[in-house]
Order: sequence, then structure tokens, then C-alpha cells
Amino acid sequence: MDCKIELIFVPVTDVDRAIDFYVEKVGFSLDIQTRVDENTRFVQVTPPTSACSIAFGEGITDMTPGTQQSIQVVVLDAEAARQELRASGVDAPRG
Repeated sequence: MDCKIELIFVPVTDVDRAIDFYVEKVGFSLDIQTRVDENTRFVQVTPPTSACSIAFGEGITDMTPGTQQSIQVVVLDAEAARQELRASGVDAPRG
């Protein structure tokens, strides 16, 4: 069986703020942003070089914002990644 995880849903309270965070501060690419209907807004963003994206929006998941406890991101140099995030204005404390 060839199996890949390609999309993880992340519940958010403010879609526009989430877009700003992931795209403008963290550097993910904005793959799609669409309003499907008056109750559904779908946004998909992807980290550079990643095959897996995250999705958030309105009306796309029953999860409560703040309940997604973790997503593991793999980087070659954790300290360099932390410094890059901090330079973009992201609060990235040492783990």
C-alpha cells in the first residue's frame, strides 16, 4: 500500500489572521483560498518543499479552535529555523 498524508485540518478562530500568520510570517505558500458558499470558506497553505499542506477556514471541520495539539514540522537546523521565525515576528521560544 502506498499511503501519504497530504492535508491536515487546523481549526482557527480568525481565517484572515491565520493566512497572515502562515503566509506572511512563516512563509508558507497560499495554495487556495475560496468561499464555497455562505457558510464555507476553504484555505490551503503549504510549507516550502513540503508534500503535506494544512487547511483551515469556515465550516470545514467540527474541531474547536485551539484543540489541535501538535503538528510536527521537520527542519534541518532547528536553531536557524527558530531565528528565521523570530526575524519574521513569530514568537518562537526554545522548546
